[in-house]
Amino acid sequence: MGAQKRSRGYCGWFIVVVVLALVVGAIVLAVRKKMNHGGDEAEPAPGPPGAVDQKYSDALKIALQFFDVQKSGKLENNKIYWRGDSALKDGSQARLDLSKGMYDAGDHIKFGFPMAFTATVLSWAILEYGDQMNVVNQLEPARDSLKWITDYLVAAHPSDNVLYIQVGDPEDDHKCWDRPETMTEKRPLTMVNVSTPGTEVAAETAAALASASLVFKSEDATYSSTLLKHAEQLFTFADKHRASYSLSIPDVQIYYNSTGYGDELLWAASWLYHATGDESYLQYVSHNGKSFANFGSPTWFCWDNKLAAVQVLLSRVNFFSANAASDSVKNSLRMYQKTAEAVMCGLFPSSPTATTSRTDNGLIWVSEWNSLQHPVASAFLATVYSDYMLTSRTAKISCSGESYKPSDLRKFAKSQADYVLGTNPIKMSYLVGYGDKYPQFVHHRGASIPVHADTGCSDGFKWLDSTNPNPNVAVGGLVGGPFLNETYMDLRNNSMQGEPTTYNTALLVGLLSGLVTTSSVVQSFT
Repeated sequence: MGAQKRSRGYCGWFIVVVVLALVVGAIVLAVRKKMNHGGDEAEPAPGPPGAVDQKYSDALKIALQFFDVQKSGKLENNKIYWRGDSALKDGSQARLDLSKGMYDAGDHIKFGFPMAFTATVLSWAILEYGDQMNVVNQLEPARDSLKWITDYLVAAHPSDNVLYIQVGDPEDDHKCWDRPETMTEKRPLTMVNVSTPGTEVAAETAAALASASLVFKSEDATYSSTLLKHAEQLFTFADKHRASYSLSIPDVQIYYNSTGYGDELLWAASWLYHATGDESYLQYVSHNGKSFANFGSPTWFCWDNKLAAVQVLLSRVNFFSANAASDSVKNSLRMYQKTAEAVMCGLFPSSPTATTSRTDNGLIWVSEWNSLQHPVASAFLATVYSDYMLTSRTAKISCSGESYKPSDLRKFAKSQADYVLGTNPIKMSYLVGYGDKYPQFVHHRGASIPVHADTGCSDGFKWLDSTNPNPNVAVGGLVGGPFLNETYMDLRNNSMQGEPTTYNTALLVGLLSGLVTTSSVVQSFT
């Protein structure tokens, strides 16, 4: 009898232990599942562009119009009623036609460094997401805007070791507040050459022309070859005559100072590899990565620093076409991809390595001046990398013990895009012309002056000081953005927050193009 009771007791305890083990196991499994954000299985492979997200489609159409707002030269099929021909004699003192190109922001200087960056990013957006753009009828406007810049960049490179990098004098230009169509200030030229080299601007221009050569390869092989020829010449010039343009030409430090040229050399070589298939460029990024790539240290993508973008772009090679590379190149590509993953890990809010550079409502915030550049650039890279993962059937990336899937990257990217478009504490779109509420006092000369106003250089400042909203809409401009406390002062003389730029718009076009439909399969650039 006693033995029977003890047996039943043991049985009861056994059941309790089993139940507890199951409960603990379930908890552990749930925790692991949470840490792995959905498990180890790859998410569904993408196909052709799917359903259109109308919000992003509308925003993309608006954003692309800012390139028309910023065009210089004799305009063709002008869609901006308050813009007209301008700067038709640019370059004439050097017997060049530098009338095309774009003004970088709210003034009338053509800065070659950010303009080339604008072209490179716009090319990348088209190459990755041209199919999505085409679904919403925005591929041709994007190509047309790109060509307006590349025509200028080719003209600005009249010989192998000469590149004109600026039209206009910023000091004189900023003494005026006038429309580009009626400006009378002098338009001097600035160049880099063998005696005054500028590696970063020459290399960025090489990247722009190499990437654009891929965009136009199928529709205009002759033009594509011209772009590639100039790209190769400029890369050779940039690499052979290494020197920062900020040191060679100190005046450029005021507006577009460079913090180093190593990233541009890697960036240009990466694009030249994609454009040519020549493995010597992969060997170049492999060899020079030791000096310039900053492996293992995430950085922010912007007009001055392309390292994060280089790491993502070379991850594309590692994902899809590294098999034929040498062992040393393969090892280098893995290091680039590992650093790209470190960049991604910093973006997830719940990651152990998450950046603390955020506002209370989740916007990546790095710089007080032009604060939206970094979150939009980061979101664009996250979108691209998520699509690389989906197409390669890569299930997850690991961030110090926690794992994240492509959908987590896309979720982050959408959070930044939505913030820009109005999901923010002040419920305002930072994209001019989008939504019911957007900045009305944008820091932009042409937008602030009535079309038929008779104004000269200095008397135009009355329009800068006017308390009335801009009479013209700088449609598609992405303004600088909020302060860290997520406030925004809509004042025309607040250039820190209220001045739109072409390179911000290029990044936003890339982001919106990646989100405008469901993820689509990554295609070869060639």
